[in-house]
Amino acid sequence: MKHGNIALFVPHNGCPHCCSFCSQRSITGVQAQPCAQDVHEAVKKALASGGEYDYEIAFFGGSFTAIDRDYMVSLLEAASVYVKNGSVRGIRLSTRPDAAEDEVLSLLEKYGVTSVELGAQSLCGEVLKANLRGHTAQDVAAASERIKAHGFSLGLQMMTGLYGSTPERDIYTAEKIIELHPDTVRIYPTVTMRGTLLGELFMSGEYKPMELSESVELCASLLEMFSRNNIEVIRLGLHYSDALVRDMLFDNYHPAFRELCESRLMLRRFLAQREKMQPFERCTVYVHPSCVSKFIGQRRSNVNELSRSCAVFVKTAPDESVAPLDVRIEPEYSPENTQKVRKKRKNAAEIT
Repeated sequence: MKHGNIALFVPHNGCPHCCSFCSQRSITGVQAQPCAQDVHEAVKKALASGGEYDYEIAFFGGSFTAIDRDYMVSLLEAASVYVKNGSVRGIRLSTRPDAAEDEVLSLLEKYGVTSVELGAQSLCGEVLKANLRGHTAQDVAAASERIKAHGFSLGLQMMTGLYGSTPERDIYTAEKIIELHPDTVRIYPTVTMRGTLLGELFMSGEYKPMELSESVELCASLLEMFSRNNIEVIRLGLHYSDALVRDMLFDNYHPAFRELCESRLMLRRFLAQREKMQPFERCTVYVHPSCVSKFIGQRRSNVNELSRSCAVFVKTAPDESVAPLDVRIEPEYSPENTQKVRKKRKNAAEIT
């Protein structure tokens, strides 16, 4: 059964800070605040749509636990109806690290909340300060421990390419996130929006956004790091909206950003395996059926790069026994290379 979110956005409500990058209306494409009736309608619509989904009701877009308490409870009461009757698995929400104290976490337990995500964004103190986050890296760590102590699934969100950050600092943030042992992670490359402090810094030349190609390289590395530590990346890149594309000031957004990163990661894994093998000019690459197009790359970017830079011609084939994003190479050795391999094996046998 597939997991599904019944998403309701509570944009900017309750947030005591205006971070450098914040442009909630453009990012989500949502302006109105949902009410209890909106929760009921969203759930009923999702359940009536059919399909086998394990649903969570998800409150995103703002600092949920910092909004007006009566308003927050009204949304939770509406959502908890469907948790209690078994229509949905639970409730997921996002909030700030400095708005996740024990008192409010105990309240969330009462209404059937199952997952709490923290907008950490960075775990470098200088980057947090430069982007007016209003919390520290220590706040993220302390809130993460409280969330886990209350029995919630912990999600952490990070941003790459923020003002004052570097690829090395983003890697450091990922390392620190891994140390906190979250269940899930979301990675959001920074998009510079009109009407934000970041936009002003960009226009003045003080802030240089990360190019799309740089962002892909970095986030492919982050995917590898989280994968090695069995942490699921449940989102990579921002959701598309017309307002986002209209209001961004620097063109480094891509609607299929995750696929670009996964494609790059698969290419790296191919090259790493090839380094350990005898030279070959042709091969068949077996990948999971869901990853055939990812390995080939958009506009055949991966296979063209291998042909151009490595003089390797590849044929891609599906194989369900290969894990997603992994590759298995079966070379087709030329007669010349075959003789080299045989000679090396013979020499090795004589030595032993």
